[in-house]
Amino acid sequence: MPFLKWPGGKRWARGPIVEILSRSLQSTYFEPFLGGGSIFFALQPRLAVLSDINADLINTYCLVRDRPAEVIRRLKRLPVEKPIYDRLRASDPQGPIERAVRFLYLNRTAFGGIYRLNSAGRFNVPYGGGERTPEILWRKDLLASASRALADADIRHADFELVMESARRGDAVYCDPTYTVAHENNGFVRYNQRNFSWQDQERLACAARRAAERGASVVISNANHASIRRLYQGAKFQVLERYSSVSTDVSKRRQIRESLAVIGPGIVRAGALIPRAN
Repeated sequence: MPFLKWPGGKRWARGPIVEILSRSLQSTYFEPFLGGGSIFFALQPRLAVLSDINADLINTYCLVRDRPAEVIRRLKRLPVEKPIYDRLRASDPQGPIERAVRFLYLNRTAFGGIYRLNSAGRFNVPYGGGERTPEILWRKDLLASASRALADADIRHADFELVMESARRGDAVYCDPTYTVAHENNGFVRYNQRNFSWQDQERLACAARRAAERGASVVISNANHASIRRLYQGAKFQVLERYSSVSTDVSKRRQIRESLAVIGPGIVRAGALIPRAN
């Protein structure tokens, strides 16, 4: 079970995504936009390469894998109250264990579990209060079980394109980027210091095509938008629906659609990433 609350996480869609990945995974599983890791924890692959461009996120995964007891021990020392939250939010610890504890504390006590950085790269989500507490991490053994699941995982701080170049025949890749459509004005929350641009979307499509040419299978979550369908022309698409509850304004919470682009191994010809499956 995931130990992080993560915006845009795919816990709600893990059933159909895991079903698709399970049909093609024969060797190594790649997840180059790790985030909350819902699909990894649901799939429980024997071999995995997990990566993300967010250095603090990757540091936290490494510490949960390697030193879960120490992380829990330090978290238990921190009272859940606004002055402590504000102090930690303003801090910039240098040690890996201190950074991981700060990351987990803020993740579990911030409003809505939202992860958001300002233009200076500083975490700027307000205190959540109420039932927002890290206690669930040890009360339900989330960190201990995550540590066991991550024991043999190769965890990397890296750009997705570099990591995907390692995918080969029999491997399966799941990508869940921040959704940015062609007009660059889609209203999605900023997760990192810069949005995942349309140029990044094009890089991802090219990386997926190259992985498929090498024999890997790639599943990509994305916005259900015409520009995405054009970008992955020839892929097999599946539309998933969910209820969006990220906004603080209840009137803006609505049923929205997301798409899965499924790209399998085969001959990639001009104008199509891969022949459409029946």
